[in-house]
Amino acid sequence: MNAQIKTLVLVAVVAAICVAATFMKRSDVYLLSLYCVYLMATMGLNLTVGYAGQMSLGQAAFLGIGAYHAAILLKFGWPFFLVLPVAAVACFVLGLALGFPALRVQHHYLAFATLGFNVLVYLMMRNEETITGGTFGISGIPRPTIFGFDLGGHLAYFYFTLASLVVLGLLLWWLLRSPWGRAFAALRDNPIRAESLGVNITAYTLFAFAIGAACAGIAGVYYASLVEFIEPGPFHFSTSLTMLLAVIVGGSGKFFGPVVGTVIIVLLPELLRSSSAPWLKFMQTWYLAVFGVAVVLLMLWLPGGLLSIPDRFKRKGAAK
Repeated sequence: MNAQIKTLVLVAVVAAICVAATFMKRSDVYLLSLYCVYLMATMGLNLTVGYAGQMSLGQAAFLGIGAYHAAILLKFGWPFFLVLPVAAVACFVLGLALGFPALRVQHHYLAFATLGFNVLVYLMMRNEETITGGTFGISGIPRPTIFGFDLGGHLAYFYFTLASLVVLGLLLWWLLRSPWGRAFAALRDNPIRAESLGVNITAYTLFAFAIGAACAGIAGVYYASLVEFIEPGPFHFSTSLTMLLAVIVGGSGKFFGPVVGTVIIVLLPELLRSSSAPWLKFMQTWYLAVFGVAVVLLMLWLPGGLLSIPDRFKRKGAAK
């Protein structure tokens, strides 16, 4: 019954967002589309970090790889729904390759390894001008057409991105409730015990990286079509840090953690910056400082993220 209530609430929220989007300004709809794109990537990162327990600072690199696949192939006339699996498979294979360091190093050592990968990919995007356009980027990236229906409009593309996000979320939901998902959780909580129970640590670590990377690659395809112009800047390692922060702030290892965390990281700074309320006027100048302080205090008070609040109250109630 509880699961049914959660499902109904989720459906109601998605429906409310769809209705509200029709009354929003173009810039606000664009921001919602950007939120959907980043959420695709952070959901994949949550699988790697929150469920498999492997630290990664290379998610922006996979986002960029997917985006450049889309930019190049779409301009060559490839259909969107052919580019999508190509980018996902490319990032999946690279995720497998990147996962090999996870077999030898852990925690902050692994974070540095993935950070180095992100820097390498970023430099290649900047310097390989014949392929990526370098700092001049690639422009004129088309948006998809489905059954003759043009998704070039900002509202139509938002609905398309939102629907794709829901489909990806359902696939990850199914995965995490399958034996694979339970194996990922066992790997995170106690690798030695998981191995003693027959969990292949090598295989599951690699697949956690690969699936998380594929999610970022898919997000990159949607990002390229959304902005219609890409250059290396958005794929800097600072974006990987932002995605990791979204996972941690929302609640690492909780399915809806990235949903909440990406709101805080992507939408909240823009809402603070553009606020027109008189008592929030100072936010237009100091919004980044206020945002940074708020995140620090949140991590001190709730290291488990926002979705750990109910668990915290339960523990207090049990203690009493």
